[in-house]
Amino acid sequence: MLKEAASPINLKAPIGHATELSCCRFCNAPLERVFIDLGLSPLANSYLRDEKAKQDERFFPLRAYVCGECFLVQLEEWEAPENIFGDYAYFSSYSDSWLQHVKSYVSRVIERFGIGAGSKVVEIASNDGYLLQYFVEADVPVLGIEPAQNVAAVARTKGIPTRVEFFGERAARTLRREGLRADLLIGNNVLAHVPNLNDFVKGMSLLLADSGVITMEFPHLMRLFDECQIDTIYHEHFSYFSFIAVEKILAAHGLRLFDVEELPTHGGSLRIYAQHANEGWHPISHRVLDLRRREIDAGYANLDHYDAFEERAMETRKKLLSFLEEAKRQGKRVVGYGAPAKGNTLLNYCGITADLIEYTVDRNPHKQGSLLPGSHIPIYEPERINVTKPDYILILPWNLKREIVSQLSFARSWGAQFVVPIPEPRIVD
Repeated sequence: MLKEAASPINLKAPIGHATELSCCRFCNAPLERVFIDLGLSPLANSYLRDEKAKQDERFFPLRAYVCGECFLVQLEEWEAPENIFGDYAYFSSYSDSWLQHVKSYVSRVIERFGIGAGSKVVEIASNDGYLLQYFVEADVPVLGIEPAQNVAAVARTKGIPTRVEFFGERAARTLRREGLRADLLIGNNVLAHVPNLNDFVKGMSLLLADSGVITMEFPHLMRLFDECQIDTIYHEHFSYFSFIAVEKILAAHGLRLFDVEELPTHGGSLRIYAQHANEGWHPISHRVLDLRRREIDAGYANLDHYDAFEERAMETRKKLLSFLEEAKRQGKRVVGYGAPAKGNTLLNYCGITADLIEYTVDRNPHKQGSLLPGSHIPIYEPERINVTKPDYILILPWNLKREIVSQLSFARSWGAQFVVPIPEPRIVD
């Protein structure tokens, strides 16, 4: 039974096209174990532009299950991907540290796999060309596949050929008929956004050249669990992956993981390397064996391991609310930095509104002038912080805290302190 909504702002009944999830989206096993129930929440990227939008705001259950067979953590599909990603507010190029991350990646894979002018590089969910631009600089032929028309248009202005469509088996077969096979197939932070996993992974297998390599990055479930990263859970993320789960998913479509890297991005991510199980020639790295063993030893192949997460999430909520309420009692001004999707999960789960966080700021002009969904906290340009001089700046994209603290170093002149909320509120230097 659905639990009562976590906060008084979630008073509307859920509106959507889905019924309660009953079977695993990968292996079709019955889903009987709830990983966490975060109550009702709006879509995390459904920023509000006017008062009418507030009146029409929709809330959906935000409840994650764990499969007892393949251990995939997953949400119900309450809204079609076309409605979530057709016109998207997230532009990857607004994060300087993320650009540096992918620039380094491009240099490494060019050297490691001999990518050059005769290669074909394809990125799925290529966003605004944030990554492919560095291959273009190296004279490597590229193709971006991006479902959001507004985001793809920006990539094209950078000279990056981009198809506007959702990727899957059908798209892969079309590209093959046109003579395209990918020597390097990239998918950064897209796998979690795919409701039909089998169709998507089969498409990757079809598009990959016989000796080609797939690299994918996604938040690591082990880090989400260990550090209580509840804000990583939102409707646009249909699935949450351990290494053992993603290995099973790719193996079911003839793909073998031969290497893995643990990354600091997005609070802790994996970068996996895959090849065709039959044609691929790369040897299996010791990192694959090591991470698989560590996850099994930690309990990620044991259903009971997942039961402890919800109680820890409630403790995170309690501590954040306590911090904000105490700041208010002391007459301190608290504002946010950033308007990320993850922040909206956290704010709605905790029932935080503009009563506790006066406003937030974001570098993305597509978000400025809007209200955060659910909490209705206004979003302004970053310069507003220098005008209002708050006492605390709550960093909602806490995974970028070093970059943000550096950008806002001027706030120290009046004694402002920077706070991250996960796994509990703490002051950062």
